[in-house]
Amino acid sequence: MRIGVCSDQCGEAWRCEAERQLARLLYSARERCARTNESLVNLGTGGGVTQAKHGNSEDEQPGEGEHGGKRVNRGEGNPSPTGDVGMAMNLPARAAKLIAKFERREARVGVVGLGYVGLPLVRAMHAAGFEVVGYDVDAKKIEDLKAGRAYLKHLGEQLARDLAASPRFMPTADPKELGTCDAVVLCVPTPLDAHEQPDLSYVIASTKMVASVITPGTLVSLESTSYPGTTREVCGEILTQAGFVGDTSVYLVFSPEREDPGREGIDTSTIPRVVGGVDPVSTRVGVALYSAAVAKVIAVESAEVAEAAKLLENIYRAVNIALVNELKPVFADMGIDIWSVIKAAATKPFGFQPFYPGPGLGGHCIPIDPFYLTYKAREFGHRTRFIELAGEINSTMPRLVVEKVGLALNDEEKSLRGARVLVMGIAYKKDIDDVRETPAAEIATRLIELGARVSYHDPHVPTFPSMRKYRLGLESVELDEARVREADCVLIVTDHTRVDYEMIGRCAKLVVDTRDAMARVRGPMMARVVKA
Repeated sequence: MRIGVCSDQCGEAWRCEAERQLARLLYSARERCARTNESLVNLGTGGGVTQAKHGNSEDEQPGEGEHGGKRVNRGEGNPSPTGDVGMAMNLPARAAKLIAKFERREARVGVVGLGYVGLPLVRAMHAAGFEVVGYDVDAKKIEDLKAGRAYLKHLGEQLARDLAASPRFMPTADPKELGTCDAVVLCVPTPLDAHEQPDLSYVIASTKMVASVITPGTLVSLESTSYPGTTREVCGEILTQAGFVGDTSVYLVFSPEREDPGREGIDTSTIPRVVGGVDPVSTRVGVALYSAAVAKVIAVESAEVAEAAKLLENIYRAVNIALVNELKPVFADMGIDIWSVIKAAATKPFGFQPFYPGPGLGGHCIPIDPFYLTYKAREFGHRTRFIELAGEINSTMPRLVVEKVGLALNDEEKSLRGARVLVMGIAYKKDIDDVRETPAAEIATRLIELGARVSYHDPHVPTFPSMRKYRLGLESVELDEARVREADCVLIVTDHTRVDYEMIGRCAKLVVDTRDAMARVRGPMMARVVKA
C-alpha cells in the first residue's frame, strides 16, 4: 500500500541525524525510481508535530520499499514496516496536494462508526473546519443526529444540535457518500469472540465497504485497537485486492483512539495523537490530517509501532489494576484497608502511580485489548504470562463481589436467596452512561441466579441494555429513603457523583462498597459498611 517515492534533488543542509537517515532513504529511492516522471514537492514539519525517536545506528541502511505496486521484502521474506519517520521529506505531487487540502481545511473527512470513538472524532474534525460525513449502519443513530438528539450523553446535548444545524456535517447510512471523501477513518468495534479470540469482522467489513467506494489517493486511517500487523496485513491486503496499488494506491495509517468518556478537561482535540503509516508518505499524509484537528501529533516509524503502543497503554493499566485487585483481599485479611495503602503510597513524588481496585474491568479497552497481543504473540511462539495472569485476576472480581455480598448478608443472619439487593450504578465508570463490558452485568446476573431480588439505580442509565452475554430486562428505580431502608443490601458497583451517599449511610442496613465511596460520608453512619 505504498505510494512510490520518485526522483528529485535530495536537499542541502541536514539539521539532525534523523534527517541524515532520511537523506539516505531518499537518495536510495531516487536511484530506484529514476525512470518515473512524478514530480515531488518538499514539505517541512508542520506545527504541533513530533517525531518519535528511533534507534537506527549510523551504519544501518534504510529498508527496501515498494514501487509500482510490487512488494519488495526485507529480511526473511516478510514485508517490513518502514523505520523512517522524517517529516521533512520530498513527497509525490498527489500527496502534497492532499496535505495542502488538509492544512487549508478544504478536505472532506468520512468517519465510519459513530459510537464512543467515532462521534468525538466527528466533533474534532468538524470543529477544525472540515466537511464531515458520518457513516453508521445503525439507522437510529443517523435519525438522532439529523434531528439533533444526543445519544451519547457525556458529549452533551449541544453537540447534537450543532451538528444537525451545520451544513458541513452529513450523517448517513449510505456508503456511497464516503466515496466523496478525501480521508476515511474507521472507528469500528474490535471485540473478542465466544472463544476469547480477536474478532476483526467489523474491521474487515468496513474496509471492504470503503474499498468499494473510495478513489485513488484517499487517506484511510484505522483507529480501532488491534494486534500489530492489522493495518498492513488485513486492511492493506483488502485495499490491494480492490486494485489500490502503484499509481492507483491509497495512503494507509493507524492512529489509535484514546478516548476516555466522562473525563473533564480533555477531549479528542487535546489528547496527543500517535500516527504510523504503512510507508513514510502515508505517515506524512496521516499526520497532516490529524494535525489540523489535534493539538499534538506524534509520528512513529510504522503502523505496527502505533498498534503496539496502543496495546501497551492498555496492558499497563490492566496489569497494574490486577496487582491492586490481588492485594485487596490480602491486605483485608491483615486488617489493612487497600485504599488507605494506595493513598499513602501515592505521596511518593516519583516511581509510583496509583491504581485502584474495583468490582471488575469495564469499557472496551482494558478487558479486551490486551488479549489481542496475547493472540498475536502465540503466532511468534511467545506466551504473554503477565497479561494472561492479569486477565485471570481481573475477570474473577465480579464473582468475589457476589461472594462478599453473600458473606455480608450471612453476618446479618440473612440468606442471599430472597434478599433484596439494590445495586448502585451499572455504567462501567462513574458519571457516564457507557455500559460496555460493565462488571455490573455479571454481578447482577450471578446474584439473580443465586436467588437474590435485584434492582438497580443509575442516574445515567435508565434501562439495563441487552448485551452479548446478558439480558436482564431491568429499569433503574428511584433512589429514596424508603427504598434504601427496604433493601437488605446496598451494593455500590459504580460510584456516580449524583448519588446521595450521606442518605445511604443514614438509611441502609448493610452497604457492600466496591469503590470506597462511603469513605466520603461525613454525616452519621447507621449502615454497616463492608468493603469488597
